[in-house]
Amino acid sequence: MENKANMVASLMSVKQKSGKTFSQIAEETGLTNVYVAQLLRRQAQLKPETAPKLKAALPLLSDQQVHEMMVAPLRSYDPNLIQDPTVYRLNEAVMHFGESIKEIVNEEFGDGIMSAIDFFCSVDKIKGVDGKDRVVLTFDGKYLPHTEQKTEHMVSRLMRKE
Repeated sequence: MENKANMVASLMSVKQKSGKTFSQIAEETGLTNVYVAQLLRRQAQLKPETAPKLKAALPLLSDQQVHEMMVAPLRSYDPNLIQDPTVYRLNEAVMHFGESIKEIVNEEFGDGIMSAIDFFCSVDKIKGVDGKDRVVLTFDGKYLPHTEQKTEHMVSRLMRKE
């Protein structure tokens, strides 16, 4: 974990020195702003076709950093993260609205879930009707229906019979 922390610190330093926001880097790379943050926090893997775009957006990235970013990361988080007010409020909002969101997903799609793997996320800033700044969080995940578990469809059981 210490290596990851050092890597994240070095990547965030490159971003800070660039003077660019996550949204600016996202615009230059064609990625979402949250995905750019995930890359720099080593929560996502940099794909070969995106590496040149990220290097162009952040010229201070070393070849070694880019190489490391292309290795599948250990996706983890610090359990103390929940103590951050922004993260706490986001968790609180999901917990407060979660049951209603689940009901609407089931009503609109059927019995299933939203993927967090085939998933896009962005944070946007807009003006509300009162002229004050508002945060827009977009979770755009693929719908995954729950499967009825019939033994006749269970490949591992079918393979044993052969």
